[in-house]
Amino acid sequence: MSFNEKVVIITGAAGGIGKEAVKTFAADGAKITLVDLDQEELDRVATELDLKEDRYITVAADVSDEAQVENYVNETLDAFGTVDVFFNNAGIEGKVIPIPEYPSDLFSKVLDVNVKGVFYGMKYIMPIMKEHKGGSIINTASVAGLGGTAGVSAYIASKHAVLGLTKTAALEGAPDGIRVNAVCPSPVNNRMMRSLEAGFSPENAEAAQQNFAAAIPLGRYAENQEIVDLVYFLASEKASFITGGIYTIDGGMRAM
Repeated sequence: MSFNEKVVIITGAAGGIGKEAVKTFAADGAKITLVDLDQEELDRVATELDLKEDRYITVAADVSDEAQVENYVNETLDAFGTVDVFFNNAGIEGKVIPIPEYPSDLFSKVLDVNVKGVFYGMKYIMPIMKEHKGGSIINTASVAGLGGTAGVSAYIASKHAVLGLTKTAALEGAPDGIRVNAVCPSPVNNRMMRSLEAGFSPENAEAAQQNFAAAIPLGRYAENQEIVDLVYFLASEKASFITGGIYTIDGGMRAM
């Protein structure tokens, strides 16, 4: 499963899963565009991972802004000439608030990032992949896209939408050899879950963590690398006949 000289775009590249994806693809020889909101955070990731200067670029972008999405795609083309793999990973969790009290502007922001960001990315990358008759897109969804959870309506709605976009894009891309799949993690041991734990149990976030872990048959959170291992496989030629798939990586949660 070699990605030597392949061009990979990773959004949310400064976050837990995104950073681990950068590390994994870079170690296998890929040329990478790192996309995230904060340029300083992108620079920190590149420095920490000791990325080779001619093998990556960083582009600070708000994925909910169509013009900024078009720009990171164009910056990638200017630097590397094409796109082979797109890890459409950027997302936000919103807040833990019941529907009657959920601020409308925050609801819109979560959908703008998590849904429009995914849509815009595919809108500008699929035509590039069509030109060379192939490519792999992996969208980050969640087990939240497969059911409901009280208090996180915006996040739940957004991840359901990502699954619909994934299936539609897979059908549209198939004639041109473009594969589109989604990964649906359960809780992952990173910053997003620290935020949600505090939201569900402000006075005892550790108890919330224990409750979440207890709901997973394997008894623990996933690690970032475990999610990336699945993304890496789906991006590779080993998954050449896989498209339109919704892949839970959840320690058995959806088996219950």
